[in-house]
Amino acid sequence: MSTPQTPGGSEAGDRIPQYVYGVTRSGASLPPDLAGLDDRPVSLIEDGGSAAAVVSDLPADRALGERADLVAHQRVLNALVDAGTVVLPFRFGAALADRGAVEKELLADNSERFEQVLDQLEGRVELRVKGTYVEDAVLREIMQNDPEVAELSQRLREVPADAADAVYYDRVRLGELIAQSMQRLRENDEQVLLDGAASAAEAFTRKTPAREEDVLDASFLVRADRRAAFEEAVEKLGQQHGDRIRIRLIGPLPPYDFVPEA
Repeated sequence: MSTPQTPGGSEAGDRIPQYVYGVTRSGASLPPDLAGLDDRPVSLIEDGGSAAAVVSDLPADRALGERADLVAHQRVLNALVDAGTVVLPFRFGAALADRGAVEKELLADNSERFEQVLDQLEGRVELRVKGTYVEDAVLREIMQNDPEVAELSQRLREVPADAADAVYYDRVRLGELIAQSMQRLRENDEQVLLDGAASAAEAFTRKTPAREEDVLDASFLVRADRRAAFEEAVEKLGQQHGDRIRIRLIGPLPPYDFVPEA
């Protein structure tokens, strides 16, 4: 029996909506048995150019957005990174009408730009460094280095329990002083950590700390042949500052932070 054809010569099976994880080199090898959303097989779509889309069939019977969908999206990209495959990762939720749309609307219209970005990412990994204060150690440091904080803290400790309401505004003031001191420390420590790690990286981007105790949250683009040197630099920072800052190295990761928004 012949395979049914859609107008324009495409097979009927090609009309299935496609979920797009990202873009890689044409002819790239995918990890064996790589599965995406709903455990559907992951494949490449090529249009004859230098780039290829990493896709799987889009679940048709439900909306996307479940936690399992996010996990599957990240799992596919992580597998490519772990295999050493250069990939331009897409944010969660990218989909097109069918394989033909991937070829024409995604690849054909953007092939030159994709090639440029893939060249920029070739042989490089994204590594993320997060630093968090050891709260007790930093509070002791603030007490030792800020006489006003130390004096006010000592005075409040001497206040009888039944007089706590009388010093309410002093407690508020103490909190403000500690927050200001911590902000000054954070600005200095963040720069120290950045300087220590960035020397072994090609580029970095920092994120705004989410919590008061967060010192640094930054992603670094590192050449694969410099990865060991970068990890050594981060380990050295941990040894130098570990009594007051917990430092974590995360990755390699899909290089989201070094893909141009356009």
